[in-house]
Amino acid sequence: MPNSKRSENRVLFALTLVLGIASGLAAVAFHSSIDFIDHHLLEPASHQSVAIRAIVLPLLLGGVGLVVGLLLQFAFPYARGSGIPEVKYEYSTEAGPRLSLRTVIGKFVLGALSIGAGFSLGREGPTVQICAGLGAALARLTRQGHRHGRSLICIGAAAGIAAAFNTPIAAITFALEEIVGNLNQRLLGAIVVATVAAAVIEHAIFGGQPVFTVPAYALGRWWELLGYALLGVLSAVGATVFVKGVLWMRSAVRAIGLIPGWAKPAAGGLLVAALGIPFPAVLGIGYSTLSSALVGQLPLKTMVVLSVVKVGATVLSYAWGLAGGIFAPSLFMGGMLGGALGAALQGWVPQSQTIVGSFALVGMGAFFAGAIRAPITSILIIFEMTGDYAIILPLMIANIISYELAVQWQPVPIYDALLEQDGLRLDESQGETINGQKE
Repeated sequence: MPNSKRSENRVLFALTLVLGIASGLAAVAFHSSIDFIDHHLLEPASHQSVAIRAIVLPLLLGGVGLVVGLLLQFAFPYARGSGIPEVKYEYSTEAGPRLSLRTVIGKFVLGALSIGAGFSLGREGPTVQICAGLGAALARLTRQGHRHGRSLICIGAAAGIAAAFNTPIAAITFALEEIVGNLNQRLLGAIVVATVAAAVIEHAIFGGQPVFTVPAYALGRWWELLGYALLGVLSAVGATVFVKGVLWMRSAVRAIGLIPGWAKPAAGGLLVAALGIPFPAVLGIGYSTLSSALVGQLPLKTMVVLSVVKVGATVLSYAWGLAGGIFAPSLFMGGMLGGALGAALQGWVPQSQTIVGSFALVGMGAFFAGAIRAPITSILIIFEMTGDYAIILPLMIANIISYELAVQWQPVPIYDALLEQDGLRLDESQGETINGQKE
């Protein structure tokens, strides 16, 4: 290997390590900010009586929506939404305002406000944009060329997922599957370094606590696999309804001319509050409620209702222009859907104490596969959370069925469809992004 090439690789390795550590710290700070706001604003409001919630929640979500809307309109125009479509676009073309330090700061502040105050959105997408933005900033600071700049964007995105879920293997596949679009060998080693560094930072600060309380899994009778296949079908239906709902509502909101752009997040906040008054569990990230479903503590009716209402709350939160992602809501909806099916099947196997939690767990992955269109990542996220190889077979059955059906019913993946609504197209001349034929 020529000396110049060897030196170039050493520089990229050093930058990768720095970016992994920085991404881990940024992700921890972002998640801690969300938890702080949730603890001081959403949690006290959610535990009030229905009458008090009817007063407090509209004020909270409407007020936060107004603040977020004004800041989006006049300070941080590229901090809206999930962040993953923006990362895909900037990776496909070149780092621009969607990954600027200004947008990173805006995404941090507005994402923490939106999610912590109770909008039904996830922290994972914003974390990806924040960390990818750090990668772009590091590339600019060290005057890296376009090729290495794109690499650092992808590496930062992977580190963000690793820190968000504490699942470095799934983070690697997500970056290659969703951001890059292929299993790019040149990036693989750097992504591994960054994701491990970010996961270590998260582990060191938060103690490596799992995101969810995960049940012990055991496959009972063989016909349970038929139940998992049915769960795959139901997850595909739910994911397709969710994706089409987001796209339709987002288009409809943009067509409303009577409400100025800066006020639309506030209007969305009032609508989300209307759902949160009778069903406060659908507000915010909802991981604590999802953990209750995973250990079989929620009744069938509750899980059915929450799965449906969560769809509405997330569609409203995203379409009306807040800052937050759809990872966490997808896992929530899938977990409730799977848990409900498991509870319905429990009457056939009353001796099984874990079937509800097991179906909820597989439902998380299956809904994610249908909505996000990252089937390998969805399997690995659940596998890394459980560490149990026995869960792989049900996961594969449900996830692949959900993915294949969802592709038929909604051919354009949600992130690509969101970019199309914004009038943006991925640059297909960047072969590495589309099919791996060029670098």
